[in-house]
Amino acid sequence: MENVTHQTVRLCPIVIIGMGMSPDDLTAVHLRLIAEADILVGGCRHLSLFKDRIPETYEVTADLKGLVAMIQGCHPEKRIVVLASGDPLYYGIGAYLARSLGRENVRVYPNVTSVAAAFARMGEPWQDARVVSLHGRRQEEKLRQALRTADRIAVFTDPTCTPQWLGNFLQQDHALDFQIGVFEHMGSADEQVSWHTTESIADKDFNTPNMVVLKRLQETHSTASVLHLGMPESAYDHERGLITKAEVRAVSLARLNLMPRQILWDLGAGSGAVSIEASLLVPGGQIWAVEKDPVRVEQIRTNRDRFGITNLDVIESVLPRGLSTLPDPDRVFIGGGGGALAETIEIVCRRLPAAGVLVVNTVLMDSLHDTLGRLRSNGLETDVVQIQVSRSQPLADSDRLKAMNPVWIIQGHRAGPV
Repeated sequence: MENVTHQTVRLCPIVIIGMGMSPDDLTAVHLRLIAEADILVGGCRHLSLFKDRIPETYEVTADLKGLVAMIQGCHPEKRIVVLASGDPLYYGIGAYLARSLGRENVRVYPNVTSVAAAFARMGEPWQDARVVSLHGRRQEEKLRQALRTADRIAVFTDPTCTPQWLGNFLQQDHALDFQIGVFEHMGSADEQVSWHTTESIADKDFNTPNMVVLKRLQETHSTASVLHLGMPESAYDHERGLITKAEVRAVSLARLNLMPRQILWDLGAGSGAVSIEASLLVPGGQIWAVEKDPVRVEQIRTNRDRFGITNLDVIESVLPRGLSTLPDPDRVFIGGGGGALAETIEIVCRRLPAAGVLVVNTVLMDSLHDTLGRLRSNGLETDVVQIQVSRSQPLADSDRLKAMNPVWIIQGHRAGPV
């Protein structure tokens, strides 16, 4: 349950009003509430519009705790109105004040968000757009995930994470198929909208505040360029047949129970397809792909760079050598171990934490039997799924189903829920 410091319900709730993009977005109701305020709270830019008409004003700074203390120290009958940019509850101050003062003590009046305004300038819907805030926070991994999975991304900037910084980030992340739209001073007489490439934006200067919309170039977009779970095998460089099939890959990733900020080992990584799709499920985490064949190692690196994966390291090593230098894993996938499978499982079991999960794929009955024995002798509970996939293929005027090899997906974990 959320901790709150407030004790009583105020006689006059704190009114939090979204300013939208400009004072023109304020309604008659908003203006009446502002005119009736005993104390008007807001940034310097907002207060300058009303400070001659309000008995008392309070300028918001980075000291939000001080703002809360000031409000809590006021008489409960004081009418306090807080002005917020855009919409107060959309990456705004509204959520913080509601948590700090108690939701029963605030009344929020929403307005147009800068994201809605930017897409309105573009004349495009934004219900499927991803939003990433870099304003006062560093969320590079969330941005990378959005670049891999979305065609349109709205980005809140700040004096550090500027549009130029974003252009450089896109270049380093190999996300070169995006236009960069910069929306400056929206709602003001100085509003400007301009579009740039990752190269052309480097020598530009922009007014603040601004926000950015990243829009994927449709002519370069293809179904293989945006990473998702269950990618077709054709999306990856691989040796013929030496890749975890899409359906098996999806089930294996589900059995791993991946979570943000975890460390994953992908042992006998082959083409790296499991590692690459796992990156979608471990934002802020780290993936180590271990593969002995130098040709496949290069294929993993090629696939990694193709999709702009930055949290995947590739180790060329014969298992189980090379594992001693890696950090302890939270999750381990073994798609290939050759003759060292048993020894590799022993080492993994010693390195796994109490909440760790190991998943092994095999098509061999002897490996199924040996793997279960090793896991159980190391105190792990086991669970086995056999997956048999058949894919349609054209035949005459219809289709037939072609069966693929059945695969056992073996999960090992410590006692308790997974």
